[in-house]
Amino acid sequence: MIIAVASGKGGTGKTTIATSLALALAEAQHEVAYLDCDVEAPNAHLFLKPIFTQNKDVDLLIPVVDENQCTGCGVCAEVCAYHAIVVLGGKTLVFPELCHGCGSCTLMCPEKAITETPQQLGLLEAGETPQGIHFARGLLNVGEPMAVPVIHQLKKWRDPRVTEVTIMDAPPGSSCPVVESLREADFILLVTEPTPFGLHDLKSAVQVAREINIPAGVIINRDGIGDAQVEAFCAQADIPILLRIPYGRDIGEGIARGKNLIDIRPEYHGIFQNLLADIAQRLAHAPEIAA
Repeated sequence: MIIAVASGKGGTGKTTIATSLALALAEAQHEVAYLDCDVEAPNAHLFLKPIFTQNKDVDLLIPVVDENQCTGCGVCAEVCAYHAIVVLGGKTLVFPELCHGCGSCTLMCPEKAITETPQQLGLLEAGETPQGIHFARGLLNVGEPMAVPVIHQLKKWRDPRVTEVTIMDAPPGSSCPVVESLREADFILLVTEPTPFGLHDLKSAVQVAREINIPAGVIINRDGIGDAQVEAFCAQADIPILLRIPYGRDIGEGIARGKNLIDIRPEYHGIFQNLLADIAQRLAHAPEIAA
């Protein structure tokens, strides 16, 4: 089972929920993998404390044009869906920041004037936590605009030995990196807070989940503050509220010190195990959810 944990905005407690769920399941003898897909600012390692033993560069193949062979025919620019190549005055120009590394220009060039050179986008790291969680994360190089290839490679790098539960900690928001993180998930946990800001961004996250047709449920963090608009929206949109984490000073202070939720409030060990059972039951009735 692959569970993605997402949020429409940063700061709602997405990583707190994802790491605590992973720890609770691992301590209950479940086989757990954790992928930190928030490659621009990964921080799950601060809670799970893995020892990294593997690493791998993530490269993107960027086209290089041989001016001596290029005739300026423009075929490469025509087949590029991302407008990373243009032909001006018979000269072919490449914009690496726009390139997605699809290889179409190289394949279609009639003069074979285009080759590809690797450009490092980031790094993948993997290891095991003290609780036996198989942990992997992606790190996008500072200044690089292309997070999707790093996330894509991270998901392919997932430990094949883990067949029970994989938790994917998605980036916040509703952009392309989020969509790439959520693809192939069996269920999405949408973490929000009961405020107007939380509601605004939850609506975007729910729309993404529905566009990619993956069942989703909501976790309300900091329950007890704000208003009841999030709850009303979930009822109207037929999105189940699976869990509520109360607003509490002890939780805030503990997380600020790097503790996880099940250490701060041990009763959440059982609550997260029940959450897994609830998700499994809902997936067994996925057609009814989709309807």
